[in-house]
Amino acid sequence: QVQLVESGGGSVQVGGSLRVSCAASGRTASPYIMGWFRQAPGKEREFVAAISRSGGTTYHADSVKGRFTISRDNAKNTMYLQMNSLKPEDTAVYYCAATTLVTITTAIYSESEYDYWGQGTQVTVSS
Repeated sequence: QVQLVESGGGSVQVGGSLRVSCAASGRTASPYIMGWFRQAPGKEREFVAAISRSGGTTYHADSVKGRFTISRDNAKNTMYLQMNSLKPEDTAVYYCAATTLVTITTAIYSESEYDYWGQGTQVTVSS
């Protein structure tokens, strides 16, 4: 079992920045492929970004590409999402997730492929 805990959410004005973190505990001896998803009010949860086990390969949704950056520090068992140039449409609950997939495939875009989830952290962008 792996436990994931997000932190760092909050409120920010349009154009501002936030960094959310995801700390993993439990069975973390071998890194997992991990990802960030978000869910806005009245909408389905959507893929934001994913990162390989080593951190050397990353994927970002088109809607956040160039503004958000996913990263990880395996020594600290922590993953990050740096969010810059925030827009009102980025307002959502952000969830981190881990998958037992061994290699990255297109499956990483699907929330059904993730086995462990955090409780979520609220990010609100106001104009």
